Amino acid sequence: MKTILFGMLMMVAVAGAVADKPNLIVIMCDDLGYADVGFNGCTDIPTPNIDRIADNGVRCTSGYAPYSVCGPSRAGFITGRYGQRFGFERNPQHRVDDPNMGVPLSERMFSEVLKPVGYTSGIVGKWHLGAHETLHPLARDFDYFYGHLGGGHRFFPEDLTIEGHGKNEEESYRTKILHNHEMVETSKYLTDEFSDAAVEFIGQSKEQPFFLFLSYNAPHLPLQASDEYLDRFPTLEGKRKVYAAMVSAVDDGVGQVFQKLEELNLMEDTIIFFLSDNGGPEPKNASDNGPLRGSKGDSWEGGFRVPYAVQWKGVLPEGVDYDHPVSSLDILATITELSGASEDPARPLDGVNLIPYLTGKKSGAPHQAIYLRKFDGQKYTVRSGDYKLHTQWHGDAPRLYNLKDDIGEERDVANQNPEKVQQLQQLRAQWDAELIEPAFLGLIHTPEWQAKIKKNQQSSKKKGTSSWDWFAALDLNKDNGVTLEEWMDWGALNAKRKGESYNESRQKEYFLGRDENGNGIISREELIAKAGK
Repeated sequence: MKTILFGMLMMVAVAGAVADKPNLIVIMCDDLGYADVGFNGCTDIPTPNIDRIADNGVRCTSGYAPYSVCGPSRAGFITGRYGQRFGFERNPQHRVDDPNMGVPLSERMFSEVLKPVGYTSGIVGKWHLGAHETLHPLARDFDYFYGHLGGGHRFFPEDLTIEGHGKNEEESYRTKILHNHEMVETSKYLTDEFSDAAVEFIGQSKEQPFFLFLSYNAPHLPLQASDEYLDRFPTLEGKRKVYAAMVSAVDDGVGQVFQKLEELNLMEDTIIFFLSDNGGPEPKNASDNGPLRGSKGDSWEGGFRVPYAVQWKGVLPEGVDYDHPVSSLDILATITELSGASEDPARPLDGVNLIPYLTGKKSGAPHQAIYLRKFDGQKYTVRSGDYKLHTQWHGDAPRLYNLKDDIGEERDVANQNPEKVQQLQQLRAQWDAELIEPAFLGLIHTPEWQAKIKKNQQSSKKKGTSSWDWFAALDLNKDNGVTLEEWMDWGALNAKRKGESYNESRQKEYFLGRDENGNGIISREELIAKAGK
């Protein structure tokens, strides 16, 4: 009887909230590691305000972004559709003269979906969905914009000296901040500026239902933090210290949002999502994806499985885990249904309304599968239930992993499960038939980026000629063989020196991958042979 009564009350609460058109706030970090929030087990970076979202609501343990790099991920989120459906499969170039370098006007964003049902929409922070005037947030029915159009930005006001939008990606990082269409002077650390703007928007929009996309560019590069936040981490060093400070600044901003909602008595009228746009690029910004294999840009879990939590006070249960796969694509579908907004039948959403699943009104998995295609990398992944398939367009045989038993994707079980491989291949083929090729050349195709790739390749070749030196550094006792203990000791010391996170299980995996004869010792020949592959 208690269970039935609770279910009836829950449905009444949901129905009442739906009638009132709930506010929606999506807080998205940029390049945040899966294990870099307290609700996913982080111990060296306190995130009490971010954790409140999971404590007050639901932690989605298998939350996915639709892509493993920023631009396509955000394009998918903002439209509720896989970007591969409309050609957005690369990080766009910063081109103010190109109306095709972004989300096409044929696709509808949150703002365009919600305006007809009375919502005010604002975006604070990073855009990265097109720099041409026709692709500006205000041209896409957003009512408020405070942020930058490009893929990243510098954080200190003295660095923001360029008037206008900048002629390339590098310059876009140093432009002044846009308040709607006006370039404005800033006086604070950029994350603090964005938090203040978010609070301002909430205050201005309190009389009508609103959508706020709080799109932090932290902790994306460049690694920059003010002393106020650096001083909170006296025991950390190097990159990890700065990264921790950047995450802490975001956490303070989330606290400001909570405070404003409580002040205006809007907490129970507001759904709050928190997530990252993709996985952490571990070596670059000292992020930590925890037990997940891979990092930003990968098709491994570390590339696009992200910290993900949602609260709706009085409707969602509090402090529970939800383990079925969900996606940032679900957020637009959720608010579309709850608000009574219409869906474009010609462009159906790829997400679903999550609320009935998170409340337990609906059982089973929200999605038959979670997909990823990386056109330039010529690979696919499909996750369905506990299984995940990796497929290369040419060459390697499909690989299959049971994520329930093997979250680190270490043991390929394709040979033991041929029927499961065939099933996921069929799902992949059906999905792929609905996609198109990329509609524009990406950031990787610019002359500046190609020069960077060439430089890195040349650097790698030089490092290849000094492989003996690397082996000597690993071979601590100089017996012409590297043991697992020597490998682990060297890795831990090197990570500490660079201020980076250290994943012991992953380092063991790397060692075993190089110990080709399985004798527990890596020879010089094995190390060089593996480096050459």
